[in-house]
Amino acid sequence: MKRTPTAEEREREAKKLRLLEELEDTWLPYLTPKDDEFYQQWQLKYPKLILREAGSIPEELHKEVQEAFLTLHKHGCLFRDLVRVQGKDLLTPVSRLLIGNPGCTYKYLNTRLFTVPWPEKGVTVTYNEAEIATACQTFLKLNEYLQIETLQALEELAAKDRDNIDAVPVCIGPDFPRVGLGYDGPDEVELNTRAAYNMTLLNFMDPQKMPYLKEEPYFGMGKMAVSWHHDENLVDRSAVAVYSYSREGPEEEEDSDDDPELEGRDPDTWHVGFKISWDIETPGLAIPLHQGDCYFMLDDLNATHQHCVLAGLPPRFSSTHRVAECSTGTLDYILQRCQLGLQNVHDEADNGDVSLKSLEPAVLKQGEDIHNEVEFEWLRQFWFQGNRYRKCTDFWCQPMTHLEEQWKKMEGVTNAVLQEVRREGLPAGQRRDMVSVILASLTTRQNLRTEWRARCQSRIARTLPLDQKPECRPYWEKEDPSMPLPFDLTDIISELKVLLLEAKPQEESTF
Repeated sequence: MKRTPTAEEREREAKKLRLLEELEDTWLPYLTPKDDEFYQQWQLKYPKLILREAGSIPEELHKEVQEAFLTLHKHGCLFRDLVRVQGKDLLTPVSRLLIGNPGCTYKYLNTRLFTVPWPEKGVTVTYNEAEIATACQTFLKLNEYLQIETLQALEELAAKDRDNIDAVPVCIGPDFPRVGLGYDGPDEVELNTRAAYNMTLLNFMDPQKMPYLKEEPYFGMGKMAVSWHHDENLVDRSAVAVYSYSREGPEEEEDSDDDPELEGRDPDTWHVGFKISWDIETPGLAIPLHQGDCYFMLDDLNATHQHCVLAGLPPRFSSTHRVAECSTGTLDYILQRCQLGLQNVHDEADNGDVSLKSLEPAVLKQGEDIHNEVEFEWLRQFWFQGNRYRKCTDFWCQPMTHLEEQWKKMEGVTNAVLQEVRREGLPAGQRRDMVSVILASLTTRQNLRTEWRARCQSRIARTLPLDQKPECRPYWEKEDPSMPLPFDLTDIISELKVLLLEAKPQEESTF
């Protein structure tokens, strides 16, 4: 079953098509450090973008972080994601791993990633290898360093703004002067919140193994590793910090960006591209990224601008630190939702039969909404990614087992509601209200189960390695005695539609 694109997706696609039509066969202009107006344009139009060149970052930190990248790659801990874009499943060219606060998740392109926890006081985490534990510890150390750097930059921007001074850092390097930008200054508490990175999304790509990378469509910047986008699901106006590590050889270190014969950006060097969203007047920027460089997107830059990653020649890792909006994306949150969803259970017999405290439609709807949330936002998202997380840690094994047990109890609740709406003697009005609620929830459940099962069986899913193959879970056969309801809800939905028709009030006669 094909998913209908959201209004936001349709609007974004329409803007993209209009922009491409406007361009016809021409390219928009963009600047690199070879262009005289590059830094002036950066200061004027991209003022909340800051670059920290590798030489300004402690050498020991570089060494630890780069070893950690290589360790995780060696142990096969980074994976290409099977994401959902406009109703289609696509395999990302970039391999990824989410590391962060225990129990947190991050959702992008309809895919929920689950953190491999970095060490946190009071939380016991078992890693598959001591080297993996060390790597996670290193990314926590990098996270703490980048938090301090981000907070310092934000505080400096806020102070300069209060003093009505425009001279604040855009690019910081051992031989590079500080240049200015303007800033709307929040209070100290808000500054801390905006720099409180709770996770990092690691990325890896070897362009030599990806011959089919897309061409950048607006500026002619060359091959893209990551297309133009805004980072999703972040706390409003929070910063993003990115550490880049491309495994350059001695020749690349010479910096071929200075070659006067080359027009535009050097295709052998990795770059990050920036543009103002849907603006065809302002030139874009292509900023070269060398081994150990960091860049920071501050305040509302991620909302007002888009960025892409332009592939170079060598393999590249990055660690992208962010303040993910986790209000509905933590293990604690979903466990509390389970508790709320099962509050309506009065008693559960040994045979699994459930009696309910309330038949109020609002109470039933809440329970069924939570049922769907647990199944489709957590269980199916987790198992769609196969057994990949076991490569690093068993952290999620027990929680997902517990969530599945809670979900199974919710299947019993749904069965109890169905028994009530079938009960003889139930007033027609009450039956109608109850059926309306349960019918909507079960229709959604059936449609999503059909979609997720098809995704698990798709051609692209079958190409994945065994430990990454999507698993349609939970799934059970029709006659499974351990389950109170069938996996396929088609017959139940048809029955409910009949009950709803029968329970509709007769039209009153008009005289």
